[in-house]
Amino acid sequence: MIYIPRELEGKIAGLLQGPESIAIVGPRQAGKTTVIRRLCDRLGDEAVFIDLEDPDEVALFDNDVKAFAHLRVKGRRFVFLDEFQYSKHGGRHLKFLHDHTGAKFIVSGSSCAEVTLKAGEAMTGRIFLLDLYPLSLREFLSWKDPEASSLVRERLLALRPVGEPLHTRITAMAEEMILWGGYPRVAISRGQDEKKLVLKNLVATYLMQDIRGFFRLASEYPLQKLLRALALQLGNIVEYSELGQISGLGYGALKRHLCILEETFITRTCRPWFRNRRQELVKNPKVYFLDTGLRNHLVSDFRRLASRPDRGFLMEGFIASELIKQESEIHFWRTKAKAEVDFVLEREGDLIAVEVKSGQERSAGRSLYSFLRKYRPRVALVLHAGDVSEVRIEGIRVLFLPFYSTILDIHEIVEAALE
Repeated sequence: MIYIPRELEGKIAGLLQGPESIAIVGPRQAGKTTVIRRLCDRLGDEAVFIDLEDPDEVALFDNDVKAFAHLRVKGRRFVFLDEFQYSKHGGRHLKFLHDHTGAKFIVSGSSCAEVTLKAGEAMTGRIFLLDLYPLSLREFLSWKDPEASSLVRERLLALRPVGEPLHTRITAMAEEMILWGGYPRVAISRGQDEKKLVLKNLVATYLMQDIRGFFRLASEYPLQKLLRALALQLGNIVEYSELGQISGLGYGALKRHLCILEETFITRTCRPWFRNRRQELVKNPKVYFLDTGLRNHLVSDFRRLASRPDRGFLMEGFIASELIKQESEIHFWRTKAKAEVDFVLEREGDLIAVEVKSGQERSAGRSLYSFLRKYRPRVALVLHAGDVSEVRIEGIRVLFLPFYSTILDIHEIVEAALE
């Protein structure tokens, strides 16, 4: 079985000695079960793996938690509970076990809403919530070509040009991920036909069945139409009336379905950035897919970037997903005159402006220039198809970086630029 190492493994391992339980949440087929099974196997006899999708296990856990503690937890230092969302009394019973057994619990679930509501509220102060997304570009490239990936990271961190041969090599691998996404089962598939089949089954078998079951939807058809509409409108500001007409959903039902897509890690909302944060809540957002392969499946288009009319929006969506995986809160900036900056990030009071371009760029462009003049961030980034270069605009350092620079944390790049 091919395994792609996940960075979250190390993070979980570093938390195992603390008193808090750990909940790992994320979309179906992102690799949660594989990660916790590997950790459990590594811990040997002092750990046990329990699958709550097993009717017998979940019945014992839900109906007689004291017997569960005696039969399944006693004598174990670490207890891994997979598919935690299948429990009807998960949070309350986990709290009992956490408080009375002395074991360390690591739970996983496919729906953020289910696990957070069932475990998080009952376990306030007793649990860490960790997200496992589909593969990041850094994980994908570190698996695909670890030596080239390491060398590229080293040069980018030094803000040095990557160089043509290496740039071409990494660009090709990064484009593969943009087209097919980061679900591990897709990544290890051997050909395009197999990748397409995996994505088709991922949507039909896992996502739609889970969503319909957990959120008690009468039909999944409106949600499918909404997903396709969002895929076709990638990078555009949401127009609720248009989405309602396409999906056949009224305003209230539409907002609920959009929330479901976000809670199940399919999409993420990106709101406009204002100095007055209250204004963000009344302005229409953008919606990005957390996996570009899933988006490309919905529009039935896996052509190479060079031949695609939507490549600019697709690149923007890819960068959005990468920033989200880095736990950045993303916003966009847009004026009444329609000047726009793709992403605005904030960190400890500092602003970071990020523009995404599908071609090779040498100038910042009017929109970014307007933002720089008005808000004067300490640094701005233009992620494009070219190599590393820079200009200064009114004293502000503007870095032109390859779009695959997200193999570094965006804040690592900013700190390197400000040293």
